[in-house]
Amino acid sequence: MSIRRLPDAIVNRIAAGEVIERPAAAVKELVENAIDAGAQRIEIALKGGGRNLIAVTDDGIGMSPEELALAVERHATSKLPDDDLMHIRSLGFRGEALPSIGAVSRLRIASRARGADAAWEIAVEGGDKAAPAPASLSQGTRVEVRDLFYATPARLKFLKAERTESMHALDTVERLAMAHPRIAFSLSDDGRSSLMLAASLGDLFEARRGRLSAVMGRDFADNSLSIDAEREGLRLTGHAGLPTLNRATARMQFLFVNGRPVRDRLLTGAVRAAYQDVLARDRHPMVALFLEVPPEEVDVNVHPAKAEVRFRDSALARGLIVGALKHALAGAGHRASTTVGAATLDSIRAGGAPMMSHGGGYGLPRGYGSLPPRGLAEAAAEFQAPATLPGVGPATVRVVEAEQTDGVLLPLGVARAQLHETYIVAQTADGIVIVDQHAAHERLTHERLKNSLGAGGVERQGLLIPEVVELDEPAVERLVSRAEELAKLGLVLEKFGPGAVVVREVPSLLGETNVQGLVRDLADELAELGEALTLADRLDDVCGTMACHGSVRAGRRLSGAEMDALLRQMEATPLSGQCSHGRPTYVELKLSDIERLFGRR
Repeated sequence: MSIRRLPDAIVNRIAAGEVIERPAAAVKELVENAIDAGAQRIEIALKGGGRNLIAVTDDGIGMSPEELALAVERHATSKLPDDDLMHIRSLGFRGEALPSIGAVSRLRIASRARGADAAWEIAVEGGDKAAPAPASLSQGTRVEVRDLFYATPARLKFLKAERTESMHALDTVERLAMAHPRIAFSLSDDGRSSLMLAASLGDLFEARRGRLSAVMGRDFADNSLSIDAEREGLRLTGHAGLPTLNRATARMQFLFVNGRPVRDRLLTGAVRAAYQDVLARDRHPMVALFLEVPPEEVDVNVHPAKAEVRFRDSALARGLIVGALKHALAGAGHRASTTVGAATLDSIRAGGAPMMSHGGGYGLPRGYGSLPPRGLAEAAAEFQAPATLPGVGPATVRVVEAEQTDGVLLPLGVARAQLHETYIVAQTADGIVIVDQHAAHERLTHERLKNSLGAGGVERQGLLIPEVVELDEPAVERLVSRAEELAKLGLVLEKFGPGAVVVREVPSLLGETNVQGLVRDLADELAELGEALTLADRLDDVCGTMACHGSVRAGRRLSGAEMDALLRQMEATPLSGQCSHGRPTYVELKLSDIERLFGRR
């Protein structure tokens, strides 16, 4: 078969598929055009999840009839005045969006240039363009996209359900709204309002915080850390959630480069690296980060959808993100998210016995009145008998003497008791704190291991009797091949015949530890890391494994002095609000919340 040139209509439809893959992509392109046009208010309306109608109205600078005719031509744009692809400062620049949309739908654009006497409109249907005609519009531009993909039925078949497409469009608008808080956004779907965001006032940092609160929720605003760092011309701002405020997916991670929402593996990998020693591998932090890069240092022309970027110095961008996030997390100290306490209260309310009202107050459990009557003497004797709780005896609750604080403010309070030889109960100025002693000590040990390594090496303690650990041969080889690196971490071992290693020294910080369990867990850890990474690359993972084995275990009795010492160390240690796996180390309950549980408020 001979080679021939494809018809223009086919070429346009093929090109349109690269830019407009679903209704959300059309929404993105139209909203970005409105932002580039200087709009202060953008309204989006959908019907049928965007299949039947996408309407975007803005109050931007508008277009003249001559500009309208050019706007629907391929590669016609107002955003590259100097034809310089190295200094792109707008969201759009390729000149493909409107002609691509017009090639696969029924497109109508009405616009009135700022200061013009009249509005004009142009229609494009399946790529066929009509001449501009007078229209009625007070200001700005209105774009209507009807019957999306009617000209490409194959693409239409692959669209998801209307609700799914609507959610993708909502996510697209939310991301753009977060990057541009001084613009008001509204989105309706089949007449129902899905999003209504007023323009935020104040400086850009505070405006973004307000917009993030509106989109990501008040919990994020209350439990996030401010980020503001700069390095060699790159600046990173935004907010990062506390480790205990996490999600099962990375959906609540929003990353922007020069105001452009992006989905970039380099950036998401940097976020993951910053949180790796405070989160379990199947949990993801909540972040909204804005990276400002000189235009010549980043290429946004990687893909027609412009969701991917390429940095001239990727190591610099990654290092800035990792360093800024780690610095902010370390500065948070022992702080944990307030959602931990809220979740605890919800659990208490959900599991509590129902109470019935008597005379406007809380009374006895329902059915209490059906008990047989008893004599006054029996009731008095029962009242004066020592109280007992099911499953709680002298061995599981240990009360300690109150420490004198001399008016010193102690954020985590003073230890009052140890429950089930696992949990420390402390009294604060306005509530109580419940600490998981193993999780808390695990974090303290983890940080001490890292600090010791950074100060020149982890101190080692020789075993009086070296311990032999039997393993399968591949595990032995993994450990022996990393023996030099493990020695820097304080663990000295060597091969001991087939299928075994002998451990001669352990980190002194770990104290009495289960050497067998530690070595086996490290062997599994090394198998997961693979041969490509050194232990230095994944230091936090290895330190976390060691810390877990060297921490105060659940079931160990602690004296009052030991409990208070643990609390004071937590207050002085970065990241002590969560263990190495991202679980909270303590739960704080305010006195007012406890009083509500008992109907006192």
